[in-house]
Parts: sequence; C-alpha cells; structure tokens
Amino acid sequence: MKLTATFDEFLTETVNLNATRVAQLQDSIEALQSVLTTSTWVDRIRGFAAQGSWAHKTIIKPVPGDPFDADLLVFVNPESEWGASDYVDDLYSMFRGLASYKDKVHRSSHCVTVDYAGERKIDIAPCVFERLYAETYEVCNRDLDEFEISRPLEYTQWLIDKNSTVGGNGLRKVTRLVKYLRDIKTNFTCPSFLLTTMLGSRVWDGDAQSDAFTDVPTGLKTLIGRLDDWLKSNPSLPVIRNPVLYEEIQSDVWDDTKYENFRDKINLYRGWIDDAYSEADRSESIGKWQRVFGDEFAAGEVTEKAVAVAESAVAPFRGNPLFTGIRDLVDLVKRIGGAGLPQGFDTLPHMRRPRWRAVSGATLRVVVSAQLYSAREGQPLGAVTSLTALSPDRWLKFDARNHLGLPFPENFAVWWRVTNTDQVARQANALRGDFYKSDRGHERWERLAYRGVHLVEAFVVRKSDQTLLGKSAPFYVTIE
Repeated sequence: MKLTATFDEFLTETVNLNATRVAQLQDSIEALQSVLTTSTWVDRIRGFAAQGSWAHKTIIKPVPGDPFDADLLVFVNPESEWGASDYVDDLYSMFRGLASYKDKVHRSSHCVTVDYAGERKIDIAPCVFERLYAETYEVCNRDLDEFEISRPLEYTQWLIDKNSTVGGNGLRKVTRLVKYLRDIKTNFTCPSFLLTTMLGSRVWDGDAQSDAFTDVPTGLKTLIGRLDDWLKSNPSLPVIRNPVLYEEIQSDVWDDTKYENFRDKINLYRGWIDDAYSEADRSESIGKWQRVFGDEFAAGEVTEKAVAVAESAVAPFRGNPLFTGIRDLVDLVKRIGGAGLPQGFDTLPHMRRPRWRAVSGATLRVVVSAQLYSAREGQPLGAVTSLTALSPDRWLKFDARNHLGLPFPENFAVWWRVTNTDQVARQANALRGDFYKSDRGHERWERLAYRGVHLVEAFVVRKSDQTLLGKSAPFYVTIE
C-alpha cells in the first residue's frame, strides 16, 4: 500500500529539517557573509553560493546528538602569490582574529568550519575563479596544496533539471528518504554526494511522461528498483563520475568491500520496499514500511491501532444480554476463546517484520510450548496452552521445537517476537513488538505484567547465512 498521506507526514515531521533549524541556518549563513564582506577578504570576493545538500534541497534532520550542517562556497579572485593551502589558512586566520568566532572555527582539507556549540555547523570553502582560464572554478586542497577543478553550480543545475523532470520535487523527497534510511540503519556507507549522483542518474528523460513518480512512495520504489538493477549489473565497484565533470571520479571514496555491502543492502531494502508497497492490508503495510524506516513511520497510527484493536473486538458484543459483564478483550477471550480475537490481531503494525531473508521453498514447522513458574527459575506450576487466562506477576518459559518435539540444531538460532496490546501496556510504554534473543538454548523467559491478550512467536534463523527458515503460529498470552 502506498500510504501517500503518511509519507507526506513522515517527511514533514521526521525527515525534513524543521523550519526553526532552517531559519537558524539561514541566519548564520547571512551573518557569515556579512563578516566576509566587511573583512580583509572583501576585495577578492566575487560572490557566494550554497553547496551540497543545502543547495540541492536534500538536507535532513540529523540523528539525535549530531549537528546539522551546510556548505557555503566563497567565490574569490586569484591571488598570484598564493598556493591552494593559503586560501584556507588565511580564511581560518581571519575568523580566528574575531572574538565572536575564534573559539568556534577549525580547518580541514578544503574548508573552514564554524561550529555553533554542536547544534549546527557551516563549512566555508574558498573557490577560486578563473585562475587558469575563463569560467573555471577551483576548490583548494589544503592537505596537498593543490587546486582542484570544480563545477558546483553546474552540478546543482543538473540536479534541479532531474528534479524538474520527475515533478513534484520527487527526486528531492526520495533522496531525503534514502539519506534518512542510511542514517538510521548505519549498516552501509555512502557519502551524500555519491548517493545523490547515483539516484539522480536513475532519472530518465522519459519520466516526465510516465507514472514512475506519481507520488513519493512510487518514486521511492522506482528509484530504488532502478538503483538495485544497476548495482546488480555491476558486480564489482564501477567508476562513477561526476555527471558534469568527467575527470572527477566520485566512487574513489569507496573500496570493494564498501561497495559490495552497499550493493547487498540496497537489494535487501528494495525487497522490503516492494513488499510494503504491494501489501493490500493497511496494518500489514505500515508494519512493513516500519521495517524500512523504523518506528517513527506512522508512529501515532501504530500506537492507536495497538490499543483500539481490543476495543474493536468487544464493540459488537456490547448490549448483547448473552455477553453481560464483558469489559474488554480479556473477558471476551475467557468467554469464547480464540473466536474473540479480531481479524488482523496477529499482524498489528507495531509488530516488527522479520529482517532476515526468507528461505525459498518449504519452511520448517515450529511449535511453541510454555511452562508457568512462580518466578524466573522458580517453582514450576505446570504447562499452559495458548489463550489460557493467567494471573500477573508470574513467569512463562517458552520453548521452541520442531513438529516432532525435537530441539533445533545448534547452528539454528531462535528469535522471539513479543508483542503486547491494549491500554495497560500502552500506558506503561510497553507495547513492544520487537525481536529478542533466546535466553538459553531455544528458550525465552517472560514475566506476566499487563492486562490484555499478547503474542509470543518463535522465528528460526540459520546462523551461517542469517536465513529465516520458519516461524511458529502465535502463542496468545492472556493476562487477567
């Protein structure tokens, strides 16, 4: 399911840099430009331009604890006696000489960075105009004391043209989503400029007349699919050039290992995105999109669904004299058993979807059993079956075996998805729904805590290649 409105909200509330930070960034850049145009640099400055994600309008919120940043180019006339490092060093010295900036600046290979107390930072990079010949721009490599040809304005225009081709700011929005995916997963490495080039290069002239970018989720599916196809056609690290500067090989920032990992992860996420997009059930689709983008996607709707599902099951019975005294789903299940569980109860959106690649063909049959204990490792109180009403403050020990009652081999891991529902768990901020390792062997201990009907499932994963071999039916835990 596309969930177009949900994606729009997700971009606005979670992914995009919020208006307050944008205003702070703009104010800081204007202040820096004012400093530069009233400094010893004033006579050599020809102008300014945004660079990077700030210029490309693909800037996103940083992960918690990290500053957000922007790149500012300072176009300057050449100084006949200066080498490349002199531009960066002199710019740094100028800012160090100002009381309001001296403790905020540091320099790196190509720029001077102004750091605003870890909240935001701005990289100021000198770009020398027409040092060699007309209409040439060069950035300054301080480390090597070398000038490097650059075409920042042409690159920005290339992206503007690609974005215009798809319409609706589709390329920018998809790029932000993929950057967000990279930042929250932290399991592949790809600098923003390289990621932007690869995504922009997957936009074709014919897209202006196609349905490939009718909305954000469709555009995401299109570009990740095309990127995956291209990566699969290049089993080893290809040469990826700056589309407006042939001699600049952007892929030099990668090695074979980083490329292979990126290739594998894009293939994995492509499968997840296609699965979420094609899923017809809304709750299941939300859960699958959360597998891609994490808990913040549709967070409000997910929480409400986890609570409302119990009420929706009870509502049809209210007012029926045969069901007097039915207060909630616990009472209903105690009265009529599993027939009281509503449709979709085992596919609630806050339940994490499996992150392992599923085995092709037949899967293992997995059976879960449970024993009741007075405490963890305490006195055994007997076996219990799914849906049995239990008192709180006791413990269940779950065990996963095959359909013959035999334990799984040591090279198989059992992961447990534990999902709580209803009001009490929500009020305790304990809806869970995540995967947990076995405590010992293929066993899992869980304390009985919150009134409601909850779910425990076992997933068997082959350790050697992290392949999902099979899963159990839900074991329903009813707590009075």
